[in-house]
Amino acid sequence: MPRTVEADPSMDFDLQTLAFLGFAAVAAAAALAAITARNPVHAVLWLVLTFFSVACTWIIGGAEFLGIALVLVYVGAVMVLFLFVVMMLDMDKAPARQGYVRYLPVGLVVAVVMLVQMLALIGVRSAAEAPLADNAAVAVDVPNTTWLARALFTEFMLPFEVAAVILTVAVVAAVMLTLRRRPGARHQNPSEQVRVRVADRLRMVKMQAEVPAAHAKPEEGAQ
Repeated sequence: MPRTVEADPSMDFDLQTLAFLGFAAVAAAAALAAITARNPVHAVLWLVLTFFSVACTWIIGGAEFLGIALVLVYVGAVMVLFLFVVMMLDMDKAPARQGYVRYLPVGLVVAVVMLVQMLALIGVRSAAEAPLADNAAVAVDVPNTTWLARALFTEFMLPFEVAAVILTVAVVAAVMLTLRRRPGARHQNPSEQVRVRVADRLRMVKMQAEVPAAHAKPEEGAQ
């Protein structure tokens, strides 16, 4: 009897798999560029491309909600905030205002790569009939958002809360590390404000009333 040779599923690289690998490669390269860039503005731009590429890998894999949330929250809000903070650092502002053109090449590269990724993602998703792999949401036949909410607030409730606490501590630590005391600047001390007493802020003074000469009453008998 002729022997049948079964094809190895791992060698079947379809369009979705190639797109996933391409997005992952761009994300890895952009992350490497972000941590090796000497210019902080360039690092933020490369980090934007990293997050966008990771979002594309999630969308191509069927986790549309996570991909859109990553773009809206991190790329659209956090990275823009980082960019504003970097541009408002305590640096010599005169040269910084004169050299905005030097950020143009990196910005154009990031914008072109993101545009190509969006077009590739739209083309691959429109041509594909199913996600890259059957995930848990597909297995239980529920929307991706519903499955994610159930998983976060039931099975992974403790890790989710621990991650929230770690992020909160990281934000407080970042503020404390970057807090600078400048001579001559006035700062608030909440502990002293709570312990304040009325006698420390208000003093009652008794003074003799004086009437100006122009408003003094004329003496009796004076014409």
